[in-house]
Amino acid sequence: MTPRPIALLLPSLEGGGAERVMLQLARGFRERGLAVDVVVFNPQGAYADDLPRGARLVNLNARRALTSLPALVRYLRRERPTALVVTSTHASLVAVLAKLLARVSTHLVVRQAETFSVAARDGFRGMRAVIPWLVRRLYPLVDTIIAGSAGVADDLASATGLSRERIAVIPSPVVAPELFAQAREPLDHAWFAPGADPVVLGVGRLSDVKDYGTLVRAFALVRERRPARLLILGEGEERPRLEALVQRLGLNESVALPGFVRNPFAYMTQAAVFVLSSRSEGSPGALIQALACGARVVATDCRNGPREILDGGRFGRLVPVGDVSALATGILAALTEPRATIPVDAWSSYSHTAAVDQYLALLPGWAP
Repeated sequence: MTPRPIALLLPSLEGGGAERVMLQLARGFRERGLAVDVVVFNPQGAYADDLPRGARLVNLNARRALTSLPALVRYLRRERPTALVVTSTHASLVAVLAKLLARVSTHLVVRQAETFSVAARDGFRGMRAVIPWLVRRLYPLVDTIIAGSAGVADDLASATGLSRERIAVIPSPVVAPELFAQAREPLDHAWFAPGADPVVLGVGRLSDVKDYGTLVRAFALVRERRPARLLILGEGEERPRLEALVQRLGLNESVALPGFVRNPFAYMTQAAVFVLSSRSEGSPGALIQALACGARVVATDCRNGPREILDGGRFGRLVPVGDVSALATGILAALTEPRATIPVDAWSSYSHTAAVDQYLALLPGWAP
């Protein structure tokens, strides 16, 4: 008899942090010998070639979460997975409805990656009133809710009325075994040649919540004090605005936005400073990975994640959100100090193995 799989539901295989985390979980489950289905609305994206060996890709052939409902119901009835792990709010709501309609015993796990109250206020694309209402009514039907940080868990409980005890905190598996080998790979980039100006690095989707506009403006102040370059790795809808800002500030020769890069870890290792400029986070994987790569880091003290990850400033500098001057001051200070050895405990709880073990411990019958 074919074993029932653990399924992981993703909107797509785009190159984002949530997708990377879910694929790491899929890989970890496969390494434990479990059958794994990676279920997607759309199989396109930068991670399309990163499906773990032995995992099955299931294409629901849907343009968005809601239109995937009939196909997801059919999948659940046909395959009856032991567990379904979901990470985006829209997909999670559809998963609850699909399980009800399919009438299956699948253990539904929702991974809350973002700060829900911030997303409810600033996001959800015209469904700002509807999504929170649905979450308050449907999330109580979820079997297991997991948050990537204590702050995200506290916020979700406060915003939805869920019992805080119902929300487990499991750090995201963003430090994969191969990260350190990738971090040592050589960089064929003129900005990292010996004797070149120091590079300030940002990594993440070019979205409003990442607030790269503040980073670019802060970098302009840094350039008034000393030579440096700014490299932002990622792609997204804010690209036109950021390119216009770079042009307006006269930074074309010292700022580059090369797009999504499959191996950002080599850049993290060689950059002079890694900067996280976000207005809000859940548990920022790039910040954790930068620590694992030994980078000096400067991060906004935003909700939620950076303060927890940096242990209140022990592992890196924290600056106020949206404060151009403070961010520039933090970057300048980091550029002048020696690179310290980052202790293993700064990132070890975010390792691939630790997270997979904790996920499996919450699934009935799958304790590691």
